[in-house]
Amino acid sequence: MADTSVFSGFNKETVKFFKSLSLNNDRNWFALHRETYDRQVMEPAKAFVVAMGEKLRRVVPGIVAVPMVNKSIFRINRDTRFSLDPSPYKTNLGLYFWEGGRSRMESPGFYFGLEPPDVHLGSGMYMFPDYFITRYRCAVVDPKLGKELGGILAVLAARKDIELGGKHYKRVPAGYDPDHPNAELLKHNALWAGLEMKIPEQFYSASLVDYCFERYKPFVPLHRWLVKLAG
Repeated sequence: MADTSVFSGFNKETVKFFKSLSLNNDRNWFALHRETYDRQVMEPAKAFVVAMGEKLRRVVPGIVAVPMVNKSIFRINRDTRFSLDPSPYKTNLGLYFWEGGRSRMESPGFYFGLEPPDVHLGSGMYMFPDYFITRYRCAVVDPKLGKELGGILAVLAARKDIELGGKHYKRVPAGYDPDHPNAELLKHNALWAGLEMKIPEQFYSASLVDYCFERYKPFVPLHRWLVKLAG
């Protein structure tokens, strides 16, 4: 059964584990420190997923937050089958809270990441699945939906601390007007907004939930816009 104890913060050992892993990224080291990973990373991560999910549902009632690996907690093992990097483990903690009836990576959501010395918070879709790309492009050029998205992104772009991303293509896709006011958005294969900061003092206490919630709130309009398209 997943550990869903009350979240009281991560701790110095959580950060130390990932710093050490980045210097000792091999299976023998990880095996020797597996108990540390389970107690100092996984236990607080599961509790955080539960607490953050409850908080997010105040503004996004349909959020899915499941305190399990391959659900809201990304697995630490890397897929090295097609990679030139043989390192077996990721050196970061990744958590995801999504909305919709599809799988997590096919759905819009909110991201939390720890990669010492930084914390990353974000929202959106980090790669459009096949079913979504045509819906997105049609919405971008739709007079109502396109204008709505433009307004949402303008508000986010006005914030110097927020990064917008997802542009991938150099040209506007065939069949779309390159002079359309939203032409640049047609070059996206993803759409997200994010924040990066040094590990805050709140990381080590229960107040991390409120800290993240306040920083997720500006992303909610973008999240809702994407959810409407995802269906």
